[in-house]
Amino acid sequence: MIKTTQDRIEEIKKNGYTLDFGNVFNHAFENYKKIALYGGLIFFVFAILMSLFALVVLFSIFDAETVLEKLKPENLSLDSMLIFSGVSLLITCLLSPFSAGLIKMAYCAERDDEFHVSTMFEYYKAPYFKELFIATFLITIVNSILSGILNYIQIPVLEVVFSVTIGLFTILMIPLIIFGKLKAVEAIQASIVIVSKQPLVILGLLVIGVIASLVGFIGCCIVIVFTIPFMYSLYYALYSEIVGFNSETEIENRN
Repeated sequence: MIKTTQDRIEEIKKNGYTLDFGNVFNHAFENYKKIALYGGLIFFVFAILMSLFALVVLFSIFDAETVLEKLKPENLSLDSMLIFSGVSLLITCLLSPFSAGLIKMAYCAERDDEFHVSTMFEYYKAPYFKELFIATFLITIVNSILSGILNYIQIPVLEVVFSVTIGLFTILMIPLIIFGKLKAVEAIQASIVIVSKQPLVILGLLVIGVIASLVGFIGCCIVIVFTIPFMYSLYYALYSEIVGFNSETEIENRN
């Protein structure tokens, strides 16, 4: 009998699961080597295009001096901060399908399936785009509200702790949407349940992943675009090791 994602999640709720740190790391690293160059190049080009687009929009509305003046922290009014926060939220939500594409690239690489630039933008379509947008919107809003409250009462340490905790417990949200076909809220709930069974191991892997991604800053900032794909390979490896794929899922994701 083929287990669905929901069946597997229910099984995890009841019995938990075993997760070997070394196996997951090796799985992620071996997969990363297959996508590092291609994924890094696409990420680099995409980042440049997005930056240029943002600059063009800003400078088409305001002159350069006004933009630089408004971006100074001491000159930010409440309205400006709200607009900035709203734009940041929108951009974060719009970029979530791109992140999903990087995870799909890791999936393809492990199976020696061809992947192209179009793979990165595969989830900018129904029904995935809506669910990815909603899930990212909900998580970002919650994170922003908590950060705002903690920043207001001047407890920066707790702000960092809550941000890391939210990131940790929603780490499998995107894979659960694109591979598990879950709705946004279902994916968030399932990710929390799954991570809660092995939080320390997953936190350790997440810390190592962040360190590996930031290695690019040591030599040259440009190199980081080739180390960032390791995080997406890690997300894929975690989902593969914990939830896994059945034959039906494999066929759907290959099509």
